[in-house]
Amino acid sequence: MSDALQIRPLTDADRPRWDAYVQAHGDGTFFHLSGWKPVVEAVYGHPMHYFVAERAGAVVGVLPLGEVRHLLFGHALISVPFCVYGGVLADDDGVRVVLEQHAMELAQRLGVDHLEMRNQQQRRLDWPTKDLYFTFRRTLDPDPEANLAAIPRKQRAMVRKGIKAGLIGELDAGVDRFYLAYSESVRNLGTPVFPKAWFAALRREFGNACDVVSVTHQGRLVASVMNFYFRDQVLPYYGGGTAAARDLAGNDFLYWDVMRRAAERGIRVFDYGRSKKDTGSFSFKKHWGFEPEPLHYEYYLVKARDVPDLNPSNPKYRLFIQAWQRLPLGMSRVLGPWLARGLA
Repeated sequence: MSDALQIRPLTDADRPRWDAYVQAHGDGTFFHLSGWKPVVEAVYGHPMHYFVAERAGAVVGVLPLGEVRHLLFGHALISVPFCVYGGVLADDDGVRVVLEQHAMELAQRLGVDHLEMRNQQQRRLDWPTKDLYFTFRRTLDPDPEANLAAIPRKQRAMVRKGIKAGLIGELDAGVDRFYLAYSESVRNLGTPVFPKAWFAALRREFGNACDVVSVTHQGRLVASVMNFYFRDQVLPYYGGGTAAARDLAGNDFLYWDVMRRAAERGIRVFDYGRSKKDTGSFSFKKHWGFEPEPLHYEYYLVKARDVPDLNPSNPKYRLFIQAWQRLPLGMSRVLGPWLARGLA
């Protein structure tokens, strides 16, 4: 068997080996798993280009890419679209460089505006980047009470407010209640909503590695979140609250309930996910005692002259956001998915 490095497209038969490689790799994340490929293709129709690097029959690297084309937001090749982490996983820098070169050549052939690698660590000093995104992670104690005590005093008081109000956290079998809370919340933020089919597909694809926790008050929905599980980590990824959440400290109680459940099942890392610098969610996570860690989103420009700036803080989107916040909720659920398919 040849020892030469071979790069080839992922097949369905390769998926167990791909996922085993991701699970074993020190830099592997939930977003490197092969399941994102069929979900994105089925729900949005974006072509996904996944490549396996092999040597002597063994997997030595993986490259997950998604091609996103939208009338308003342009044409990009992203690792990985709709995900916060991505980039190449490889046994060594030699394999990584070959896979990155493969991605660059594909970007040129497709004629995209840019190639985007969503790395947790800096990989390419020669590529432009942007100082915008941060992630928040913390180790959990096996004792839920110790985790509660670790939350700074003011935020801990909000969790206790929710407990005192009689909020109840429940595991949901489906996505219906989650979608009601999530879609209301993102409309209020001025952000287009993803379709309900997206969340249903994620639950089907990832099975026990994906759940939904909803919070109720006297039988009424208050907040809900979709969580992903990877190795010893929990990632509350999509979430939102109804109008009642603020007065009842519903979001604080929600994330505490996810944290409590995770600690009890042996999860040791709480990944609060990505936030943009100096936004409300960035401050919210810092108030929980999480320290921001910079993410290294690196760009190879093809047709574009500058890195993309699809950012709600960009002044040119201010009027759109204000108009979207006033949109009737039902209409936002109809119009949002077309826009959101380009917000990868």
